[in-house]
Amino acid sequence: MNERDLRSDKASEKTGGTFEETHKETGAENASFSESDNASEGAGKISEKIGGSSEKAGAGARGRRNAALFLGGQGVSMLGSMLVHYAIMWNLTLETRSGSVMMLFAVAALLPIVFISPFAGVWADRYNKKYLINISDSCIAAVTLLMSALFFFGIRDIWLLFACAVMRSLGQGVQAPSVGALLTEIAPVDRLKKLNAANAGIQALCSFAAPMLSGVILSFMRIEAVMALDVATAAIGVSVVFFFVKTPKKTPKKSGKDVAGYFREMKEGALYVVKHKFLLKFMAFALLFNLILSPATVLVPLQVARNFGAEVWRLTVTESAWSAGMVLGGVILSIWKGFKNHTFSISVAAAVFGTGLVWLGIVRDMWIYAAVNAVMGLSAPMFQTATVTLLQTKTDAEYVGRVFGVFTMISSAAIPLGMVLFGPLGDAISIDYIFIATGALMLLSGLLLNFSKTMRKAGEPI
Repeated sequence: MNERDLRSDKASEKTGGTFEETHKETGAENASFSESDNASEGAGKISEKIGGSSEKAGAGARGRRNAALFLGGQGVSMLGSMLVHYAIMWNLTLETRSGSVMMLFAVAALLPIVFISPFAGVWADRYNKKYLINISDSCIAAVTLLMSALFFFGIRDIWLLFACAVMRSLGQGVQAPSVGALLTEIAPVDRLKKLNAANAGIQALCSFAAPMLSGVILSFMRIEAVMALDVATAAIGVSVVFFFVKTPKKTPKKSGKDVAGYFREMKEGALYVVKHKFLLKFMAFALLFNLILSPATVLVPLQVARNFGAEVWRLTVTESAWSAGMVLGGVILSIWKGFKNHTFSISVAAAVFGTGLVWLGIVRDMWIYAAVNAVMGLSAPMFQTATVTLLQTKTDAEYVGRVFGVFTMISSAAIPLGMVLFGPLGDAISIDYIFIATGALMLLSGLLLNFSKTMRKAGEPI
C-alpha cells in the first residue's frame, strides 16, 4: 500500500515564470505534440504552461485513449505484482511467524528503492518514460520467472524469496518516478486529478482481487504458480504500453552521460526541493508519516496470525477488507471529487489512518478488525490522489521525475527504518501496543500538517 507538493508564496510566483520557460523548452523539443506559445498573461494560462506539450498530447480522443490504455496496461501488470507480493509475505508469515523476519522482508522489498530512486528520477527527466517503465517491468518479470523455475525444481530456500524481493524492488524503484511523471505528458493538467483518482481506483481493484486470488492459489497450488501468473500479466502490460500508448518524442538532455552528470542532476533535484518551502515541509511529513506507518505495512498479517489464527483465509479477509474500502473510496472520490484543498484531503486521510491504527490495537473481534481495515482503506484513494496531483501540478516540468524520485526515496527509506525498530519490538511486546502508539502519532501529524499556513496555501488547486 505504494503516494505531496504544496506551494509557498515563492512557489506561486515561480508558477508564472519557470513554468513558462519550461513550456517553451518542451515545445521546441516535442514539436509533433505542441507548438510554441507566445507569452501569456493571467492565471487562465497557467494550466497550459504547466502541461507544456502534454496539453495537446492529451487533448481529445487521443489523450483519453492514451491515458486509458496506459492505466489499463499498468493495472494488469500491477495485479500480477500484487499477487507475488502477497504470496511471498504470507509464505514468510505462516512459515516463521517472526517479526524479525518480516522486518528483513520489508528491508529487502524497500531498501533497494531508496538507492535506485535518485538515479531513476534523473532517467525519467532525461529519457522516454514509456521505455523506462517497460524495461523495468520486463526485468521484474524475468527475475520472477527465474524464481518460479527454481522453486518448481525443488530449490525452495527462504533466502531466494528475499533475493526475489530485492530484485523486484530495484525494478519498481526505476518504474515509480516514470509512472508519476508520464501522466503529465499524456494528459492536460486539468485532467490529472481525475486520472490520478482513476489510477487509485485501479490500484484499489487490484488490491481487492490480489489477496483473494493469492489466497485461493496458495490453498491449492504452490508459490511458483503465483510467480508464473505475474510473468503473464507483465507481458500483457508491457505489450499494451509499448504498442498502443503514444508519448511525445523526447530528446535526451545534453548534460552528460557520465557519473558526474548524473550526480549533478540529482543535486539539482535535491536543491529544487530544498529551495521550495512547501516541498521541503511535505517531504518531512512524508518521512514521518511513512515511518509511523511502517508497522502496519508489515505487522498486520503477523497480528492477525497471533490474535485470531494462522489460517490463510483470515489473512485474505483482512487484506480484502482494506482493499474493498479502497474500491469504495475510489468510487466515492470519482463522484464527489474530494475536498478542494489538497492539504486538507491529506490531513483528513492521515487522521483516519491514525484513528484506525489505534482501533486495530484495541479490538478483539475478527470481523470488527476487518471493518476497521475497510474504513482505513476508504481514505487511501483520497490520500494518494491528493499527493500525486500536488507533485504533478506544483512542480516545474523539467523537475517532475526527480521530485518523484526524491519522494519515492524518502517514502521507501522510512518504512525499513521503522521496521528496524518495530520488527524486533514486535517480538518483544504486543503488536497491539505498537499500533496504538503509532496511530496516535499519525493522527497528530495529520493535524499539524493541516495547521501549516504554507501547506494550506500550497494545497489550493490551480
